[in-house]
Amino acid sequence: MQMMFAMRQALDMLFAEGIDNVLLRHRLLAQAVRSAIEVWSKRKTIDFFIAEPAARSDAVTTVFTEGWNPEALRDYCDAKCGVTLGRGLGKLNGKAFRIAHMGHNNAPMVLGALGVIETGMRALGITHGAGGVQAAIEFLGDSVKP
Repeated sequence: MQMMFAMRQALDMLFAEGIDNVLLRHRLLAQAVRSAIEVWSKRKTIDFFIAEPAARSDAVTTVFTEGWNPEALRDYCDAKCGVTLGRGLGKLNGKAFRIAHMGHNNAPMVLGALGVIETGMRALGITHGAGGVQAAIEFLGDSVKP
């Protein structure tokens, strides 16, 4: 019975925002995440799992790690900041992490998660291009006008 109430609440939220607005929000948040990853990937220690930009999902981004195990970053983000990153699934376990940007996510949530990831990479000494969060902020600021 609780699942029915939860489903009803989720549908009410979806209808209140409007499906077109929901899809736009997911697309903008996904691109903000991609903007950060593009900057972080300049040092060649992380990259998009889906190389072709047009094939990337607006629901979740899988980040491939080059030469380091993402579990230390996942653990840091969870233990120090309360942010849960998805693990790589199947053959990507231990080689990738996932960032969700759909559902009841908004810009502050995504920017916070990106900030935690960038902080974690710095704290753990993981080489990455600096300024990924700033790139995400700039994308959203340029894309979401009053």
